[in-house]
Amino acid sequence: MNAMMTSIRRSAIGLGLFAVITGGTIALTQGITKDRIKEQAERAEARALFDIIPESQHDNDLLKDVVTLPASARQPAAGPVKVWVARRNNHPIGIIMPAVAPDGYSGEIRLLVGIDMEGEVLGVRVTSHRETPGLGDRIETRKSDWVYDFNGRSLNNPRPNLWNVKKNGGVFDQFTGATITPRAVVKAVQKSLIYFRQHRQEIRERLNEPPTPNSKNQRPEAIAGELKPAEHS
Repeated sequence: MNAMMTSIRRSAIGLGLFAVITGGTIALTQGITKDRIKEQAERAEARALFDIIPESQHDNDLLKDVVTLPASARQPAAGPVKVWVARRNNHPIGIIMPAVAPDGYSGEIRLLVGIDMEGEVLGVRVTSHRETPGLGDRIETRKSDWVYDFNGRSLNNPRPNLWNVKKNGGVFDQFTGATITPRAVVKAVQKSLIYFRQHRQEIRERLNEPPTPNSKNQRPEAIAGELKPAEHS
């Protein structure tokens, strides 16, 4: 009986030590990799920023020139929106704002959307997602050139009701076997453009950009009908 109790005690002590060592190793690994993962994410974000607005097109420090814009239900990113500002000769030429497509096939799709001061898309890049490899991941530039179709687009190009994939009557291509992913990205980009137009005057003021003579006429009183709910396949 004593031998059995001794054996049980030894096993319990061994298991306890194993759990402590394993837990400590996991915690140490997380602590070491946390900063590395954050650094890699920041590098990927910086690359995306300069992909959208290359250094040759601006002369300010794009990574440090950041302003905060008001939160809005139209902009899917939660809370106030921090945007990067590109300038040439102290004159703002465009902003890059974060956006989130909450309705991707496998969850949130995070984006960066570049918009010039007239409301035209300078570029779109996906910074993170969990979409299906070989299908939904074609939103990445290294997998396809699909995302480049947003370049030069605006709220009137195409018309608001055509901001959708072709399967749902829009102008943007869907992927074979994957409609939900590209549709979610299209809607997120459209929301970003709507946000920009709604806040055009405030954006110009925060960027110290004088308004154009017709800026008040370009800002509509209501654009609730411009963004229709996405249909689901």
